[in-house]
Amino acid sequence: MQINLLSQLSGAESAKGIAVVIDVFRCFTTQAIAFQNGASEIILVAEIEEAKKIKREGLGDVLLGEVGGKKPEGFDFGNSPTDILNEDFSGKTLIHSTRAGTVGATSVKNADIIYGGSFAVASATVKCVKMHQPDTVSLVAMGLEGKIRTDEDEQCGLYLRNLLQGRFPDQKAVRSLILTSEESEKYDHPDLTQWPESDREIALTFDSHQFGIRIFNENGNVVSRPEYI
Repeated sequence: MQINLLSQLSGAESAKGIAVVIDVFRCFTTQAIAFQNGASEIILVAEIEEAKKIKREGLGDVLLGEVGGKKPEGFDFGNSPTDILNEDFSGKTLIHSTRAGTVGATSVKNADIIYGGSFAVASATVKCVKMHQPDTVSLVAMGLEGKIRTDEDEQCGLYLRNLLQGRFPDQKAVRSLILTSEESEKYDHPDLTQWPESDREIALTFDSHQFGIRIFNENGNVVSRPEYI
C-alpha cells in the first residue's frame, strides 16, 4: 500500500486511490457528532450561498457552517460540535459549508473513494480504508482554509498513516503536540466565543465514534454518510 501525505487544497485536487480529507478543527469532528445524533446524510458544499440555495430548494433541512469560525447569517448552527451536541437530527439531511473540510471534499476529483478524517473517527476510518485493500491512499491535511498547514491536521495525517502501517502512536504525545500549536491557542481565549474550548476537547478525543465518514458524489452533490464496519 502506497500512502501519500498531502496538504491543503492542492493536495485534495491531486489525491488518488482512497482519499481521506482531514479537518480536525472542526469539520469532520462536527460531522461525527451530527451522525451520532441521527443525521441521515450531510451535503458538503464549498460556498455559503450555495448551501442556502440547496436548503431553499428543499434538498436539506439544517444549515451548518462557518466563515472565520463564526456561524454565517441565516445558518442554523456554526461549524461547532458543541453547538450540536444535544441536537436531535434523526432522519434529517444537513447541509455543511466550511472553509477547509467541505472545500477539500468537493475538490477531490481523481480519487476512487473519499472519507472525511479526524481523530474522532480515526480507527474506524482506517478499518474502512483497509476493507477496500487499496493500492494507494492519499491522506490530505487541509489546514487553515486549505491554504496554510496546521499541526492538528498534519499530525492526524501522520497518525492515520501509522495506524494503516500497523503502528500505534502514543495518543497523549500526539495530543500534547497539538495543544501547543497556533490553531489550538484560539480555544484558550474566552472572548473568542466562536472557538469554545469544548470544541477542542471533543476534537482531540480519539476514537469517540465507531464509524467512518464516507463521502459520495451523487446527482451533482457531494454527500457524506456514516459507514460502519
